Amino acid sequence: MNSRALFGPRIVKKISHLLFSSRTLCDRGFRGGKIKEEFEFVEEPLKNMWATDSECFMDDARILSEYDSSGDEYYSTRQNFRANVRADAEKVLGILQQDGPGFDVKADLEELQIRVSGLLVREVLLGILRRIEFANKSRWVKLGYKFFVWSGMQDNYRHTTDSYHLMMKIFAECDEFKAMWRLVDEMIEKGFPTTARTFNILICRCGEVGLARRVVERFIKSKVFNYRPFKHSYNAILHSLVALKQYKLIEWVYQQMLAEGLSPDILTYNILMCAKYRLGKLDKFYRLLVEMGSLGFSPDFHTYNLFLHVLGKGDKPLAARNLLNHMREVGCDPSVLHFTTLIDGLSRAGDLDACKYFFDEMIKNKCKPDVVCYTVLITGYVAAGELEKAIEMFNTMISDGQLPNVFTYNSMIRGYCMAGHFAEACSMLNEMEMRGCNPNFLVYSTLVNYLRNAGKLSEAHSVIRRMVDKEQYVHLVSKFKGYKRC
Repeated sequence: MNSRALFGPRIVKKISHLLFSSRTLCDRGFRGGKIKEEFEFVEEPLKNMWATDSECFMDDARILSEYDSSGDEYYSTRQNFRANVRADAEKVLGILQQDGPGFDVKADLEELQIRVSGLLVREVLLGILRRIEFANKSRWVKLGYKFFVWSGMQDNYRHTTDSYHLMMKIFAECDEFKAMWRLVDEMIEKGFPTTARTFNILICRCGEVGLARRVVERFIKSKVFNYRPFKHSYNAILHSLVALKQYKLIEWVYQQMLAEGLSPDILTYNILMCAKYRLGKLDKFYRLLVEMGSLGFSPDFHTYNLFLHVLGKGDKPLAARNLLNHMREVGCDPSVLHFTTLIDGLSRAGDLDACKYFFDEMIKNKCKPDVVCYTVLITGYVAAGELEKAIEMFNTMISDGQLPNVFTYNSMIRGYCMAGHFAEACSMLNEMEMRGCNPNFLVYSTLVNYLRNAGKLSEAHSVIRRMVDKEQYVHLVSKFKGYKRC
């Protein structure tokens, strides 16, 4: 018998009962849609649940993969191939940079006599994207397109979907929306399918809602939109929109989907419930839950993850425990992600005792906590001012064989600073570098800001100099007001 039909309504009814008790508190906590950015544990798995062809790149990647699978004797050949392509890309970028009156870029590129391939074009366009951050954007966009046109005219080479996408991203850096659309039209004319990746690049630069809707409409109606492996183009678009946090647009797309007479599936419901929750529309969230059950859909891995977030953020540990037990009953054993999502929600609700309870339960159930789970609990202790417990959990994490990441260290540095232990905070910066974990700008700015607020200006400037001497985030030094580079 179809398990969906057998278990769907009964399971959803039970979950609805579990969630109902937390509804009032959740309504208070999220009224007005003012929700913090704590939702990544729910959205990231939704974003990654489908691997699309949009992430696959050019023919050269297949060549490299063949070297990878052919044994050790090809390893040096593969390395040499990559190194040669990168060296050629740097030569191309050097010529492009010389462009100006009286300089013939195309002639100099021809003189290089390099083999134009998908990998070379990718390396050059990525190099341009990196330079756009720090240089004259409009100039590099023009240079990028000049190279794109030149490379597309070379013998034995044809642009790939990936190269079109990279050129679109370069146009996007200067908000050249019309130029991006021209590339889409060119792709279609040359027989390339538009994919979810194409849609993502365009929708990211839409800005106004009206323009975003026009992009959606065009992709929905397009006969060359490769929406596989999704059920239909609407699901592909909804999946892209949840990754881009376009929650209001998700609601509109769903209405268009219903108007077309298409039926939602479990992916549709997961994305839609995620959007309703993020918009603070809890009534509609629960209505969707009931509707899902009435149509015979059982919750899946992602649905349960969303429910656990709701219960955690609503500080309902008993209901969360019942839901975890129910998951085991129906053969969906809670994973480290489910426990992490719950612990994150409970820590934000301030219930650290419940966080520790579920952390211990996870270990009892032979579910090994990972670096993210440890970091979530450590961050919760730091936010609550319980530095000793954060330190204890940090030490347990290392003894358990989990290496702290940059977010773990940032939380520990913040915890030491909040407690006024600045020497220990600086020592933690040294430790992370010794362990091969490079500090990001957030780590530097956290330490600098706390030192400055405590009146320790020389120590703060020392941290900035340390960052600059390592040539890290030099372009962001201006964010530290009052600092002058010698």
